[in-house]
Amino acid sequence: MVDVSPITSGPLPDTPGAARRAWLRTEDGVRIEAVYEPSTATSVTDPAGSASGTAVVLAHGFTGSAGRPAVRRAAQVFRRHAHVVTFSFRGHGRSGGLSTVGDREVLDLSAAVRWARELGHARVVTVGFSMGGSIVLRHAALEKGTDARADAVAAVSAPARWYYRGTPSMRRVHWVVTRPVGRLVGRYGLGTRIDHRPWDPVPLAPFEAVPLITPAPLLVVHGDRDPYFPVDHPRMLMAAAEAGGGPAELWLEHGMGHAENAAADELLDRLGNWLARP
Repeated sequence: MVDVSPITSGPLPDTPGAARRAWLRTEDGVRIEAVYEPSTATSVTDPAGSASGTAVVLAHGFTGSAGRPAVRRAAQVFRRHAHVVTFSFRGHGRSGGLSTVGDREVLDLSAAVRWARELGHARVVTVGFSMGGSIVLRHAALEKGTDARADAVAAVSAPARWYYRGTPSMRRVHWVVTRPVGRLVGRYGLGTRIDHRPWDPVPLAPFEAVPLITPAPLLVVHGDRDPYFPVDHPRMLMAAAEAGGGPAELWLEHGMGHAENAAADELLDRLGNWLARP
C-alpha cells in the first residue's frame, strides 16, 4: 500500500517548479518522505509536458537522506538522463520509523518504486549506494514480478555479505549500530535513528540475492580505494551474478572511495546513461 499525501515544506533548492514532494506509506505502516523530479532532458518529456521514459529511484547510504548534498548532487546528474525519485529510508531524514540498517528498508524502496509507476513510468530502475546498494539488490530479488519490480539495478559501493568488520570504518559502523552509546551518537550526531533490536531472522544477504535478479540487468560499481568494503565484495557479487546467469557488469573505479560522497560527476553521468538506456 502506498498512501501519498503532500509534504508542505517549501520548494526544493535549485529545482524547477515541477518537482513533487510526498509522504509514502510502506506496507508495514512507516511514513517515508519522497521527492519526484522530472528530467531536464527534453527527449524524455513529451510535448504536453507529461512524464514518459525511465524513472530512476535513488537509494542513499547509511546516515544519508533525500536532502543530503551528495544525494542532491547525484539526483541532479541523473536528471540529465531520466526522471528521478529520491527518498529517505526509515530512521533517516524526515521519514518515520527506525533504521534496521538494510533489512526492512526494502519496503521503503518498494513504496518509492510503486509511486514512480503510479506517476506513469512503465520503466523504473533503481540505484543504491552502500547500504542502499545492498537494499536495491535484495529488493530486485524479492520484488521480481510484482508492481514494485526494478527493471534494471545498479549497486554502488555495496557490501556482498553481512557483519563485515574487516576495516576500521566498518568497525566504527558496527559500534554505532550495536552499542547504546553508539546509537545515541547515530541519533544526535548523525541524524539517524537506529532500531536496537537485532535482525530476526537474518535477511537474505546481497550475494544471495544477486542470482535471483535475472533477467533484470545488473551493474556493480566499486572503488578500488573504498575504506569500508574492499574489492573482494564486488567480485563476490559478480561471481554470484555469473552463477545466476543474468546480464551483469562490473565497473571497478580507479582511485574512488566510498558511495555517493566519493562518486565524481563523470561517474554519475556514466551511471545515469547506463540506467536510462532501454
